[in-house]
Amino acid sequence: MHRQTRWSNFRRAMDKVFIEGLEIEALIGIYDWERRIRQPLRFDVEMAFDNRRPAATDRIEDTLDYKAVSKRLIAFVSTSDFGLVETLAERCAAIILDEFEVGHVRLKLSKPGAVRGASAVGVIIERTRAEREA
Repeated sequence: MHRQTRWSNFRRAMDKVFIEGLEIEALIGIYDWERRIRQPLRFDVEMAFDNRRPAATDRIEDTLDYKAVSKRLIAFVSTSDFGLVETLAERCAAIILDEFEVGHVRLKLSKPGAVRGASAVGVIIERTRAEREA
């Protein structure tokens, strides 16, 4: 009985679909000089998605289309105008959760060269669809 209870509480770990190193130029920053130039940003995105169905069907229609996610982020970020990377990261996570069949997203937004001596600075956020629906 103990074993049955233990296994009944087990939740299958969700598969991840990822986009690594997506570079997008954007107008972002709080300083005057930052407001005049476009700066490169780097996105690393992990999205929870059950890959069993596409693995079984071998059909693109059943997958989480990472190209579509990438194109959507590029379109949004390229035309955005935020002061903070925190704000931009939140908006990007919301887009992924709202527009794609993703239950959880982990998004790392890096701003290369923003701090002398560091290769990049930025934020890492994790959000869930359940949080958005609450």
